[in-house]
Amino acid sequence: MPSDTTLLAFDTSAAHCAAALFCDGRVVATHVDEMARGQAEHLMPMLEDFLARKGKRWSDLTRIGVGIGPGNFTGIRISVAAARGLALGLGIPAIGVSTLDALHHLHPDKTVAVAAPRDTLYAQQPGKAAALVASCDAPDAVQSDDPHRLIAALAEVAALRDAATADRPKPLYIKPADAAPARDTAPVILS
Repeated sequence: MPSDTTLLAFDTSAAHCAAALFCDGRVVATHVDEMARGQAEHLMPMLEDFLARKGKRWSDLTRIGVGIGPGNFTGIRISVAAARGLALGLGIPAIGVSTLDALHHLHPDKTVAVAAPRDTLYAQQPGKAAALVASCDAPDAVQSDDPHRLIAALAEVAALRDAATADRPKPLYIKPADAAPARDTAPVILS
């Protein structure tokens, strides 16, 4: 990782808007606003304020780090779209980091997990692919209850990744969306 990396990381895959600023080889600040909804309207003003309070401008950034899930379907799409737009506009790379990778950064030898609907978990053992499992099948999985620590880990992982070989961030979906097309016959539209 270059020592001159100035990275803004953010995540909206859970019930929050979280951000971290990484510079001088370390995370220097984190910010978390707990919120169940409204992240789309809240994210950009929060990031702007966060940078300003830390004496930074968008033009100071050398890369973006973004949480790609798993988590809330809409929340993931909000942060990934914002990261891709910022990267394009600023001419810097955006690095996608899964919540599970951030948790593995904190707990490298443990099974890690993120809560999923209906008493299930998105779980990942070291060196294995993530999977949707029943909560009772991963009783010792490490989950994060500290969004400040998690966004800091996400920033550290994004700073460590090789920006030259990183793909554009895209949402990490471990299971298909719950939504399905309507089974009812579509109404006839009269002209």
